[in-house]
Amino acid sequence: MTDSHSSKRTTVIDAAHFPALRTFLRGYFHQDMKDEYGSPEEAVREFCEDADEAEWAAVAKEWATFMDLTKKQPIEQINVPLTGQLGSAYSLTAEDLKRITALLRADHKSK
Repeated sequence: MTDSHSSKRTTVIDAAHFPALRTFLRGYFHQDMKDEYGSPEEAVREFCEDADEAEWAAVAKEWATFMDLTKKQPIEQINVPLTGQLGSAYSLTAEDLKRITALLRADHKSK
């Protein structure tokens, strides 16, 4: 018997498995993010400029893992761990997720 609501369940995200992502979100997606960067996309661009290769790679890897774990969830459920355990002060939209994912893709920093 399958559960027809399984795709609506919130995946439990343990912040201990996402230390780089948590540091990134707390450092760039803080209460003043909109005033300082204007948008989530610009905050990510600034991070990419500021971060060294190792920091960027860790965040990119953890972001990809996070997105994989939450890919079938609605944005409201994805924002629960982002604004909870992972420390973002900003709730993202589905479009924000796509843009952030594109900016943090594996080949981005090497270009």
